[in-house]
Amino acid sequence: MKKSHESSEDYLETILILREKNGNVRSIDIVNKMNFSKPSISIAMKKLKSEGMVEMDLNGYITLTPKGEEVARRIYSRHKLLEKCLIAIGVEPGTAEEEACRIEHVIDDDTYDKINAFYERHAQSSNW
Repeated sequence: MKKSHESSEDYLETILILREKNGNVRSIDIVNKMNFSKPSISIAMKKLKSEGMVEMDLNGYITLTPKGEEVARRIYSRHKLLEKCLIAIGVEPGTAEEEACRIEHVIDDDTYDKINAFYERHAQSSNW
C-alpha cells in the first residue's frame, strides 16, 4: 500500500498534468486519469484542501495552491527525468513510466541531483 505522502504527491502530479493538458481540472478528470472511485478522489481532495495544497471553487474546479504547485512540479520533474533515464538504459517505455512513478517518491534529493547532473552531461554528448 502506498504511503500517504506518495498518494498525495500522485494526486498533485495528476492535477498538474491534467491542468497543462486541459486547462481546468475537476474531480471527474482525476477519477478518469487515475482509475480511482469518485469517493476516493473526494476524500483525497478534502485532505489536500485541508493541507493547503489545493483549492476548489463553487463550480468544482480544482486548482493547486503555490504550495501544491511546488510539490507537483518537483515530483513531475523527477518523474520525467527518471523515465528518460530508464528508457535510455533499455527499459521498455511502459515499464519505465511505472517504475519512475514509484522511484520519484523515495529518491533522496542528493541522489536525484546527481542523476540529473549525470543526465545533463550525457544527454549533450549522446543519443539520450
